[in-house]
Amino acid sequence: MSLPTPRAILFDLDGTLADTAPDLAAAMNRLQLERGLTTTPYHALRPFASAGARGLIGVAFGLKPGDDGYEALRVAFLDNYAASLAEQSSLFDGVSLLLQELEQRGLAWGVVTNKATRFTDLLIPQIGLQDAGCVISGDTTAHPKPHPAPLLEAARRLNLQPQECWYVGDDLRDIQAGRAAGMPTVAAAWGYCGHAEPITWEADALSTTPHELMALIQRSLAQ
Repeated sequence: MSLPTPRAILFDLDGTLADTAPDLAAAMNRLQLERGLTTTPYHALRPFASAGARGLIGVAFGLKPGDDGYEALRVAFLDNYAASLAEQSSLFDGVSLLLQELEQRGLAWGVVTNKATRFTDLLIPQIGLQDAGCVISGDTTAHPKPHPAPLLEAARRLNLQPQECWYVGDDLRDIQAGRAAGMPTVAAAWGYCGHAEPITWEADALSTTPHELMALIQRSLAQ
């Protein structure tokens, strides 16, 4: 599919730019051990890493926001995660090259994540994303994704119109937020993707690797 020529590419963080699932899963497993429980296998937790505490607690404890005990688990999990959020996290293969190519072509790039600022600000420089043109966290605006506010704020900080930015993410909320903001959307099929096939999210395009995404961008620039 042909997409409008972008002036900037905005990315989700967890599961799109960075493979943070190992540290998130480790924090959840520590929480289970602290409560004398058997740990949840990594392969069961990984698909829900993009959903953060909500998704991981749902898998590990079978609880959802509003349930008795959920909030205490959420606080304890986030404390565990803050203590070791960059021990195993790293950029996905091909992401560093993708970002270098964007910069070489004069395209801005930024991060729009639902991760809270206290985690984002610690993680970004430790995994090599300190050159982002903007970083929008889940609590930067009044509403997190799937609300369009974080993406609109990112475009504002880059001095661009929303339609001049593409948004790339591996979760349904990413695509919903991008569409609501009026941005072309790309589903990052190399990410966690929850329990659904990303192609069902009605994204404008689907990329299976960062290299494939760069090829999509190059085709758009050549139009």
